[in-house]
Amino acid sequence: MKNKSLQLCLILLTLLLSTSLRGNNPPDRYRILFYNVENLFDTEDDPITSDEEFLPKGDRFWNGKKLNNKLNRIFQVIMATGEGRPPVLVGLCEVENQAVLEMLLYRTGLGKLGYQIVHRESPDRRGIDVALLYRNDLFTPFHYEVLPVTDPRNPDFKTRDILYTMGTIEQDTLHVFVNHWPSKYGGVMVTKALRALAAQTLRNKVNELTTSHPGAKIIIMGDFNDSPLDESVQQHLKTLHSFDPIQPNELYNLAYPAAIAQKGSNKYQGKWEVIDQMIVSGALLNTAQGLKTEPESFRIFEAPFLLEDDQNYLGKKPFRTYLGFRYNNGFSDHLPVLIDLKPSHP
Repeated sequence: MKNKSLQLCLILLTLLLSTSLRGNNPPDRYRILFYNVENLFDTEDDPITSDEEFLPKGDRFWNGKKLNNKLNRIFQVIMATGEGRPPVLVGLCEVENQAVLEMLLYRTGLGKLGYQIVHRESPDRRGIDVALLYRNDLFTPFHYEVLPVTDPRNPDFKTRDILYTMGTIEQDTLHVFVNHWPSKYGGVMVTKALRALAAQTLRNKVNELTTSHPGAKIIIMGDFNDSPLDESVQQHLKTLHSFDPIQPNELYNLAYPAAIAQKGSNKYQGKWEVIDQMIVSGALLNTAQGLKTEPESFRIFEAPFLLEDDQNYLGKKPFRTYLGFRYNNGFSDHLPVLIDLKPSHP
């Protein structure tokens, strides 16, 4: 009953926001959110992917009620992270297909806020993809493509594509990348080269952009399955963490200070890690014109409702949907991360 009351309040708030947010005054900040939603599957069998776990007769007994609970949980998180002004961009990973993204918009109040979808099916064996939601009153996309991550030594290797979207907020062009790099399943050292492949694929595209568009304003978000301190992020993607001086065509990892402080967006065997990150080009940090952000803008959204007691390792941990195969009716095994862009106008 408590959850239904909360959901009703959120929907009413959405209806109010949907009319009040479309005024003539431009916002004083644009929030950018990334969230690994942990296995947002529909209840239909896809014969070409391994989605059997998430079927009504599968190992997790995934059904319509659980799916609707999951959609409402994600809706609640997006609204909460907006803190009264829903994010203009929401990067998502671990979504099965276009259908569940449309359910997220139209079974919750997100569609009433003008959110639309950028998505394309990727070759991941489990069928999970990345996607970008955007508010069409504030962001105008005019190009998108996917960057396949392939292994020339293993043509059977399949993972999530990197989603690249180019669009505008106010008069500024933004280049937005949503990532979900290969996991450490099978062993850290065994899979290390796969994350390096993803990093190099992304780096190649960034090099292309900064060559053809010097000073491009780039936002890279995602679940990298590595920390800001790891080789894939620092050496292959070539991110920097010193902000003095700032070079417009370099990449700066805004999540690095959180990693040094031993904070985290995901907890594994009692250890918090910042594997969900926001990385930006220096052009977004050192500009007198248009949109900009600041190193301290990065934040892990650690709202109490997203956490539960960690019985095995003490402290707190993300309140996730499943504990093993036991349904837990939580949110995700990851916490959202966000940054704010600020315009140059007063």
